[in-house]
Amino acid sequence: MAYDHRVERPAEPRRTVLVVEDERNIRDLVCLHLGIEGMTCVPAADGTEAMEHARRQPFDLVVLDLMLPGLDGLSVCRAVRRETINRDVPILMLTARREEADTVLGLESGADDYLTKPFGVRELVARARALLRRGPRPAAAASGDGSRPLSYRDIEMDPARRRVRIGGRDVDLTAQEFQLLYVLLSNPGIVFSREALLQRVWKDDTYVTVRSVDTLVKRLRRKIEADSANPSVVLTVWGTGYKAADV
Repeated sequence: MAYDHRVERPAEPRRTVLVVEDERNIRDLVCLHLGIEGMTCVPAADGTEAMEHARRQPFDLVVLDLMLPGLDGLSVCRAVRRETINRDVPILMLTARREEADTVLGLESGADDYLTKPFGVRELVARARALLRRGPRPAAAASGDGSRPLSYRDIEMDPARRRVRIGGRDVDLTAQEFQLLYVLLSNPGIVFSREALLQRVWKDDTYVTVRSVDTLVKRLRRKIEADSANPSVVLTVWGTGYKAADV
């Protein structure tokens, strides 16, 4: 008698997604395709309803429209980060606007990624899956101000010793170069505007401008990139800012 030695693996738990969108056809479309991917969607038609859900139930992901009636998406995003059990959940922001300022506002309000309408459902699903793989944002990593050592590809950073090693060799960085690299590598794939990096790297120094960020990035790339003209670690997001490449 033949025996089947295959062991059944337990099914992965369904991920729960809060979908906040006032246009019903878009909301239904998003829920349909995320549902096909095995996710459970909780729909909300406005910001007030979204906050009721966010305060009551934990989610794995929030898909949040920027333009909402009443309580707008930026306010919802800030409130979720500040006062709910979902403060560390990844947030994908949807926006019909294309201006750089709106994108920057969304990211600085706590969104992890954004998608401009009209969007393709395949791209939406891909962005959602990428954020779910990344998981919750660790509190220290979200600000980039922690003191924990980190590893990224062949880069090792130890804030306590202010030490950087790349491929086993020590690399000398200035304090600002170190802080910029630490912020980006703590949040791979997350886009930071120049204004956000100014706040994290220079903090209270009012005598610097956003162009100082560009200059610092150029200096940093010359020290850490194999080819600074074609960077593979610190990437430019045109019209927005910079990010560390996804691991």
